[in-house]
Amino acid sequence: MKEVKNMTKKTFGIIGVCGANGNLIARILKERGYNVMGTDLSPIEKCRFSKSLEGYDIELFYGETPDEFFQKADYIVPPASLSKKSAIFKKIDKSLFELDDVIDNFHTEKPVFGITGTNGKTTTTTLLKKIAYDNGIEPTEHNLEKMQGNAEYIPILQSRLHGDVAILEVGTFGVPGTVKRIVDNAEMQAGLITNITPDHLDCLGSFMDYAHVKGEFIEELNGKKLIVNGQDPTIMGLLREYDFDGDLITFGIDWMPESVNTKECVCGREIKVKEIISGCGYYFCPCGITTPQVDYIATNIDLKNRRFDLHTPDEKLDVQMAIDGLHNVYNVTGVIIAAHEFLELPYDKILESVATFTGVEGRMEKVAEIGSKDIYVDYAHNPAGVQTVLNQFEKLFGDFTCVITVSSESGYDGDLAIFNNALEYAKYVVPASAASQKVAHELIQEDSSLTEKILFDHVDDFVKKGTLGASYDEVKEGIEKALTTDCGLVVAIGEAATKFKSCVDDL
Repeated sequence: MKEVKNMTKKTFGIIGVCGANGNLIARILKERGYNVMGTDLSPIEKCRFSKSLEGYDIELFYGETPDEFFQKADYIVPPASLSKKSAIFKKIDKSLFELDDVIDNFHTEKPVFGITGTNGKTTTTTLLKKIAYDNGIEPTEHNLEKMQGNAEYIPILQSRLHGDVAILEVGTFGVPGTVKRIVDNAEMQAGLITNITPDHLDCLGSFMDYAHVKGEFIEELNGKKLIVNGQDPTIMGLLREYDFDGDLITFGIDWMPESVNTKECVCGREIKVKEIISGCGYYFCPCGITTPQVDYIATNIDLKNRRFDLHTPDEKLDVQMAIDGLHNVYNVTGVIIAAHEFLELPYDKILESVATFTGVEGRMEKVAEIGSKDIYVDYAHNPAGVQTVLNQFEKLFGDFTCVITVSSESGYDGDLAIFNNALEYAKYVVPASAASQKVAHELIQEDSSLTEKILFDHVDDFVKKGTLGASYDEVKEGIEKALTTDCGLVVAIGEAATKFKSCVDDL
């Protein structure tokens, strides 16, 4: 490890400052009093994160990197992906200070709280940050525009930025070791798990493989404080498997189960879950995993008026929300616990913030009203998330038309599960993504009566990009088609729906 003691007068040259890591490293060094320069081959107008560098007094070179950059720098910080055979690397004649050196030299020096799970992470993280801000506590912010920033090195570097606390969303692309690396290197002291349901299975091959990637969160926080959804059998099974021996706090909700489905237990058995939301509810496995008596429980839930009672170990709280859905009762409950236990705030201050939280962009978000029809978008992109969200739309609004813009990370099986969930809850289904169109074509061939419910013309050949399942035009055409139905509500689901929601302006 290269040490940076007594080097405050030295200058660090950051190569690739328009990338996420380079941007964050430049800000970390500058906030600690070092001289910093940055360079990037991108012109300033194409530097995606340049706005977050404003006000940092960092000398920046865009386009070609001048010799001046190398002459002024005492240490060069290259991007981890920079090839040693590249032209710019061959120009480096100074000592390197690399990503691992940044992590090893600069520690978080603040309380760090992590939030993981398959669904609900962003809403939970955003609400907990709002509660912090409302009470004069400043969380670290990566400020990378239009970047979720919950994986790779972003949470690790974000934890080292200026702030009173770090509240980090911890995601994964399903790759073993990624969650462990984030928890360890972010020096996390406590965390919350919302749920664990199938996702990224195309990368890993099985639900339990994916669950154990999430289980790294439990393993690495062993002996510390952990807040979990006790009505998720996967979480409770992993706690036993990893022999968790820390401060465990469980939560759940009191609600009549609406269906019975199976979920794989960590012991390998398929167990029945009387589901409240997808994958969570009341369960029992012969291996001993069963729904616990949770520490915090939400009761008397009134979805129409967005309120519920929360029974804590000490008192009963009257909780008023400004967001919809049974899934958000889970999310809000977990956040109230985190704000009380981790931020050490009194309940009355927490509840004031909860009551004014109107949600996260792209989550059950109303984006337009065309004629007498409301158009909503939701980021839901895996089977469990889609099932939960569409179930809530049906409960709250009645009939609706669902536009599917998803291409599942779990491949065809995920696409089929998502489509079947849409068929269950929506009056009409419009497949906008190529993946959903392929499913629609096969389902209609098997059962021609579905032509009355599925508005389907053809199969596009759009190539999936990352988790993006549809193009701008496909989303627009899907919503336009949905507006021709007799439903007063159109719900477009998936990343493409939220990314291209501005297409409604063209309608």
